[in-house]
Amino acid sequence: MKNNQAIGMFDSGVGGLTVLKAAEQLLPHEQFIYVGDTARMPYGPRSAAEIVQYSNEIADFLVNQFNIKLLVIACNTATARALPTLQERLSIPVIGVIDAGAQAAAKASPEGKIGLIATKGTVDSKRYQEELADLAPQATVLAQAEPDFVKWVEADRFEDSSLQAAVDQHLAPLKDAAVDTLILGCTHFPLMADLIQTAVGPSVALIDAGKATAQFLKEYLAEHGLANQSQTVGASRLFTTGDLAAFETIAQEWLGQQPGRKIEHLDLSQTQV
Repeated sequence: MKNNQAIGMFDSGVGGLTVLKAAEQLLPHEQFIYVGDTARMPYGPRSAAEIVQYSNEIADFLVNQFNIKLLVIACNTATARALPTLQERLSIPVIGVIDAGAQAAAKASPEGKIGLIATKGTVDSKRYQEELADLAPQATVLAQAEPDFVKWVEADRFEDSSLQAAVDQHLAPLKDAAVDTLILGCTHFPLMADLIQTAVGPSVALIDAGKATAQFLKEYLAEHGLANQSQTVGASRLFTTGDLAAFETIAQEWLGQQPGRKIEHLDLSQTQV
């Protein structure tokens, strides 16, 4: 294993760009190869078998084409459904977003009143609930699926203030329950953080599972001797399986400009090895 190899990362769409942004900021000497599976999003309503299949296809592309040294599943639904399979199949480390997010929430919650918003697949998997039961047995976890939030982000409406009333209505049960901490259990949701914070109130701590994962990744690379020691690093490469122009617009808006960064279309049917 060479430390200068790239790190692979994938999500169902653009949400994982929140993880990529945090990782690029924390790890400026690492190269990232990101795949957003926008052609098949959202993952939330899909069956576990479908999500495992899609995750395997993307992982194989990243391993075979780029010989990545580590894979980050920057998608809560894919982490919930496919993490054990990928960890068993692949010979490289595989990290998901749920463990780091649950740990951050358990530490942040003063009264153990924790809310979770995520996709239906993540909520139904109960992975967050089980992790929190181990980490904070006395905590109460109120979980609800928010598929509309994913659609709004993918439509590039995450800063649309006209959605505030709708977001308020969606999150009213969590506000009424007086949660003190809210896990943004889908990597799309940090893009809507301002709208979400306004809906639940300023005293509620928002847990960005993506940022927590980026911090965990930094620590993991250091502890396992996988950090790139070279001062030269290749620019990130981003792939989307769906509409390139729409993906590129959101990626440039959220990530900003990076010299040499490439954003490309990916047809997975043409990359099977």
